[in-house]
Amino acid sequence: MAVTLATVLMSGSIVPAAWGAGRFPSCKLGPGANLPADVYLPVDSWVYPALDRLHGLGYLDRGFLGLRPWTRRSIQRMLDATSRHEDIQNNPQAVEILAALQREFGVEDDNSDELSYACEGLYTRFQGISGLPLRDSFHLGQTLANDYGRPYQTGFNTLAGAAGSVEFGRFSLYARGEYQRAPSAVGYSPALVATLSNIDTPYSTSHPILLTTLPAGPIATTNDFRILEANLSYRILDHEISFGKSDHWMAPTVGGAFLYSNNAENTYAFQIDRTEPLYIPLLSRLTGPFRYDFFVGSLKGHSDPNDPWLHTEKISFKPTPNVEMGFSRSTIWGGKGHVPITVHSFLKSFFSFQNVPVAEKNSREDPGARFGTFDFSWRLPFLSRRLTLYSDSLVHDDVSPVDAPRHAAVRPGLYLSQVPGIPRFDVRVEGVSTDPYSSHTVAPGGYLYWENVQVQGYTNKGVILGDATGRQGKGGQAWLTYHLSPREMVQASYRNTKVDRYFIPSGTTQNSFDVHVVKRFHESIELSAEVQHEWWKAPIYQPGQQSDTVATFQFTLYPERNIVP
Repeated sequence: MAVTLATVLMSGSIVPAAWGAGRFPSCKLGPGANLPADVYLPVDSWVYPALDRLHGLGYLDRGFLGLRPWTRRSIQRMLDATSRHEDIQNNPQAVEILAALQREFGVEDDNSDELSYACEGLYTRFQGISGLPLRDSFHLGQTLANDYGRPYQTGFNTLAGAAGSVEFGRFSLYARGEYQRAPSAVGYSPALVATLSNIDTPYSTSHPILLTTLPAGPIATTNDFRILEANLSYRILDHEISFGKSDHWMAPTVGGAFLYSNNAENTYAFQIDRTEPLYIPLLSRLTGPFRYDFFVGSLKGHSDPNDPWLHTEKISFKPTPNVEMGFSRSTIWGGKGHVPITVHSFLKSFFSFQNVPVAEKNSREDPGARFGTFDFSWRLPFLSRRLTLYSDSLVHDDVSPVDAPRHAAVRPGLYLSQVPGIPRFDVRVEGVSTDPYSSHTVAPGGYLYWENVQVQGYTNKGVILGDATGRQGKGGQAWLTYHLSPREMVQASYRNTKVDRYFIPSGTTQNSFDVHVVKRFHESIELSAEVQHEWWKAPIYQPGQQSDTVATFQFTLYPERNIVP
């Protein structure tokens, strides 16, 4: 289609008229819409569950669930459109959520002459662990998932952190850092390290590879300050162009996201993100509005090849307010002593869409380890659109899970945003499999999240960037939540994961039950308490059934934002 870049960026209407006024109102690009700076909300913010529930109740039509985080102003525009929804006043739960979010974000202000700064939050967390936990998502399992790769071991773990932002003109700066402490641990024995190394490096015969993905013992006490997020951003034409550490969650799922989640520490990356829905003339009459994201940066914790790079692209579209689909791709390429990071090697990795011979994989023409995903969400036309069906899927070296379903990992889910007769309850269920039928035709654990050159796989600092289920695993999760208010809850959840014995000798099994309570006081103070009990079996590591209990208490203070004229 002959659509120029200028046409795409400067198109006046963001959504097709067929969607109807009030459902997804048309938005024009104007001087004010592109001038102000903007900051992202981290994906562990209380805001996303509230927005997700508002969407599940049949509102928030502008939201793209498969591309998060969202910026403050994009959320403000979603809320503004939602407040004009023709029947929202008929749903008390939706009105309550909308009011709480509007108190949090206020009214959008496009005045670029003002400097705003904020302490986004101060928090401290105390965590006690009894028993032996698992901390190896790449092999045996992970007791605590989706926690930014934070350290934890048996005993007393603690952290204290702060987040802040500054906005002026088109520029914004957001940073979050924390002090982290975790006790020392015994770690894996030399015999277990050798066994798992032999599984991971079946094609390495020239020299031994030090696998930093393995928690080999002894493990020293962690006593560090770490930056979780730190990004400098410039806003232009409804795009955020940024550099630094930024959150990503690239799926509509909750228990995990195959391509990118907050399971591991964020990477330093350059990013171009379309933060507002884009309407492309003619094309969007069929597909609806688009959003897209691109980022590229280096991975840490890889030893052979050392310091490879990762680039990720995703495009999502909404043909109707109730349906969203997304296609994405991520590639690990380069690394010291293997492929130099150049424009040529980047383009080679960017445009390679099929498996390549082993000789090419071990040459300077290696396009890298390529992973593709497809996800969707659909508010079903039942229960007044309060039931959402969604799924995430992943393939390796194929173009997309759509054309290679037998090769794909899948994570389907159902979300009932309001239990009939009990309006404050919602229920969510997800299944997961990273063990497709085809995985048993290759080396153990060598089908997804692994590659025979990038043997330390889809990890950053030893932790999987995507779904903590890991390689050749199956299981599921369920959540039952009672919402005391939009920012307060009592939640019970259950999680099961089994790793195939074809990958890990004798396999592994995890079962955990969790209770989580969040309470707010005076708007700005939040207390969170959580207890998780886990039973697990990993005969290759410890004989018999093991168990651990994790008790977590967190105190968070949310100061008010400030504006300097």
